[in-house]
Amino acid sequence: MADLERYYQDLLAGKCARLRDKALLGLLRLASRPYALVMRQRALCYRLGIFRSHQLPRPVISVGNIAVGGTGKTPTVAWIASYLMAQGKKVCVLSRGYGGSEEGRVRIVSDGASLLLTPEQAGDEPCQLAGMLPGLMVVIGSDRYRAGLHALERLNPDIFIMDDGYQHLKLRRDLNILLLDAVNPFVDLNQGSGAAHDAGSTSGTYGSGLTLPGGLLREPRCAAGRADLVICTRTPQGNGRVAPVPGKPICWTKHKLSGIVPLLGGAPAGFATAQNVRVMAFSGIADPEAFFAGLEAVGVRPVTTLSFPDHTRYDEPEVAAILRLKTASRSTVLLTTQKDAVKLLPHAEQLPGCHAVVLELEFDDARPLEEALARLL
Repeated sequence: MADLERYYQDLLAGKCARLRDKALLGLLRLASRPYALVMRQRALCYRLGIFRSHQLPRPVISVGNIAVGGTGKTPTVAWIASYLMAQGKKVCVLSRGYGGSEEGRVRIVSDGASLLLTPEQAGDEPCQLAGMLPGLMVVIGSDRYRAGLHALERLNPDIFIMDDGYQHLKLRRDLNILLLDAVNPFVDLNQGSGAAHDAGSTSGTYGSGLTLPGGLLREPRCAAGRADLVICTRTPQGNGRVAPVPGKPICWTKHKLSGIVPLLGGAPAGFATAQNVRVMAFSGIADPEAFFAGLEAVGVRPVTTLSFPDHTRYDEPEVAAILRLKTASRSTVLLTTQKDAVKLLPHAEQLPGCHAVVLELEFDDARPLEEALARLL
């Protein structure tokens, strides 16, 4: 599966030069047109009331994106939840529970006091959010309206945050937040988002990305018009920023690595403890290279790295691969993401020296978001 995913990414980026690869890419790009048309018609049907959407009796904030892969939804949801909880609100996150054995069913992951499901059951991101913020309630379900009703009956929250909810039009939202990569928001693979990040360029801002399956957009670019607020993540240094969705309130943010914590918990430490030692970094997220580059940016230079597919479960084969590379590289410190760390807890004794790297969202100016939340409350 990992090899197939890598081939697909390389194919879309034009890195596969064989004739049959080019023919397959051409077919995929042709298929993007009917897919985009279907997604436009679907959104129109919801807007006209042909497809029914439902309203919960409490405010709903949706956080999502239109691109496949990571744009920082989890740290954004955590920031918003933390802000609302500081206002004295009981907050419940509604998540799909992707990758868990209970995916599709309505289940309470956290009641605000206890974690009731494991990452294997609920998926990694719901458990990560519940672990990051004591007091946060998390409920999973493929039907977020039903999940919200269940949460109202059992938990009685004041406000909901729908994680990865931009395409989940069945549930109405009172604040619709769209996340876009500041460098390459519409996933123009010809520009190469990784290269653009390294260069600190915004040349990909108006990239002509395609929808699936010939591109990496979940919906056509026009779907960005549904947003009430745009948050651009991974904003590079310097000026020359161009708003990717003109006319919408916008916040510019960066992902900040702020420290490390032992896998089994404990006091956070600075990055100095991971410098001047042999470090191995590994992750199973949508953009592992961004994680490794972030470590370099804070002065941590891994002697080796290991990437797994997004939402890796971390069973014995994965743990064995980590330990083999740790031994081969003579590393004494293992660094991974918080998303990976929640799934590694059952293997903590096998992974001495393993730490989770804390990722935070840093706003250039949070006032547009704070004002939107204040109006909602």
